[in-house]
Amino acid sequence: MSNADELLVDVAAMVEAEQSNQMSLTVVTGGAVITGRLAPEAVWRQRVSEILRDSDRLGPFAGVFTADGTRDRPDRGEPPTHLHFHVARILQGSMGIPETGGMYRVAIKDVSGWTVGDFSYSDS
Repeated sequence: MSNADELLVDVAAMVEAEQSNQMSLTVVTGGAVITGRLAPEAVWRQRVSEILRDSDRLGPFAGVFTADGTRDRPDRGEPPTHLHFHVARILQGSMGIPETGGMYRVAIKDVSGWTVGDFSYSDS
């Protein structure tokens, strides 16, 4: 994780430690701009699992994301390696995709720029 921004790792660690989902963040990764709120990994996994479980086609994948599966992982004591966004959008021109917000997981080492806060657009 030598290329990861240590300050961004610290922000992610605080979100994990506090189990908070109120930290708004905007990142640039792979040429895309993603804006939204960070969630602890366990909360993010649970929400993705719920969404998948409600799908006829994708329901079998829900168990992969179950938060219980993360407790026995050996890296739990290590600093976070990923950001977990919810209510997030990929900014494309003057609009965000999807409009309602989505769930994104971004490797911290792949973030080339970031700022606190999220961006929203209006039609006016």
